[in-house]
Amino acid sequence: MSSVTPLAPLPRLDDDAWEDLVNYIEERRVVPIVGPELLRVETESGPRPLYDWMAERLAAKLGVDTTRLPEGYTLNDVVCWFLSTHGRREDTYTRMRSILREATFAPPLALRQLAQITDFDLFVSTTFDPLLEQAINAERFGGAQSTDVVAYAPNRVADLPAEREQLQRPVVYHMFGRCSASPTYVISDEDTLEFVCALQSEHLTPEKLFHELEHNHLLIIGSNFSNWLARMFLRMAKRRRLSDPRDVGEVLADDHSERDLRLMKFLQQVSVRTRVFGGAEQFVSELHRRWSLRRKGGEVVPLGSAKRFLPPERDMPDHAVFISYAREDLAAVQRLKASLDAAGIRTWFDLERLEGGDDYDRKIQRNIARCSYFIPVVSATTERRLEGYFRREWSYALDRARNMADDAIFILPVCIDATDQAGARVPDRFRALHFTRVPGGEPAAGFVERLKELLAVREAP
Repeated sequence: MSSVTPLAPLPRLDDDAWEDLVNYIEERRVVPIVGPELLRVETESGPRPLYDWMAERLAAKLGVDTTRLPEGYTLNDVVCWFLSTHGRREDTYTRMRSILREATFAPPLALRQLAQITDFDLFVSTTFDPLLEQAINAERFGGAQSTDVVAYAPNRVADLPAEREQLQRPVVYHMFGRCSASPTYVISDEDTLEFVCALQSEHLTPEKLFHELEHNHLLIIGSNFSNWLARMFLRMAKRRRLSDPRDVGEVLADDHSERDLRLMKFLQQVSVRTRVFGGAEQFVSELHRRWSLRRKGGEVVPLGSAKRFLPPERDMPDHAVFISYAREDLAAVQRLKASLDAAGIRTWFDLERLEGGDDYDRKIQRNIARCSYFIPVVSATTERRLEGYFRREWSYALDRARNMADDAIFILPVCIDATDQAGARVPDRFRALHFTRVPGGEPAAGFVERLKELLAVREAP
């Protein structure tokens, strides 16, 4: 009888492996994929996994007899029982939206720790809740809604807003959809099957996202993937046989994979670049600790620094100053915004300019109609360009100004270079106003203080 040589255990994360991982993170070659095991929230009965809490609430909303469900029932158990009693599938999504809308959970510590690792610029979520983007907004932007959020759905393919190198703000990509009143997110095993099939379809794949998954190291943290779904997900992300030679690997960090002997055996035989770590929250804590220690040895720009550019919020906040500019002048506009941010002045401008059509135009019109002040940025670029969307923004500002008193202050032109005010290609009303010089986007203290005084008067009761 021939003897069978036992398989070697999967490689562990020793100090060298941790060192490599932090190096890759600093080079922005790692994508974290966040699952439900990181969603431990504080409820009225103590800390609980969010998905367990939601299953309980959904059962109550749908009138499900939980005594007929298995112990430790899941969202899928609730949905399947409801459908078996001829309930409408659409009702499960609307009820879930109501449950999350009424919830007031703070982002868990593990999500906040991930958000503090500022070398992460792309996050993939396999959950449909908003806690990850809330954590990033809280830790990086003082609560401002500055994180880009993209949600996939088989009937509405959405990809990254730009190539990763061109992203201006962190992105959370909900691979299995985001909570809404429509059936466009995963709430049951059947939904998971539909999403996985669609994601692999030639015409429904978000190509920019899958390029990043294929060519970067992956941290699959806190997933609730079953044995076969874990295999399928890895294969789908890497878009090649897992046994093929490859330069990138992945870490599975969760509370169950290590105990799945069949999955472990498969990975040992086939996917030698995969490492497994027991415990999702423990993994994030250790990663955060090691990354933070590394950062202490280098130059770290504090988030409150006057020169740090924080992207504008997706939606313009109340009483904000609207900045209108030509795309080529973005760097100067970023410096201008950073200085105004440091002075506590709320500003907004369109950062990506990737949208189009009537909806985008209406958004810009609405924002100009309700902003506190309008700053048109004049430059050699605006002189050169006879056409540009910034000129339409200028026109909308003038339309609003026509309803104001002659001595009312609303439009505050600035010039970022040596462009001559008298001969500038600007509307006549702009030319009649005083141009403030902000060379390269760096405003003088007098301009900032004047703007603060104007805002204080406007916002006074």
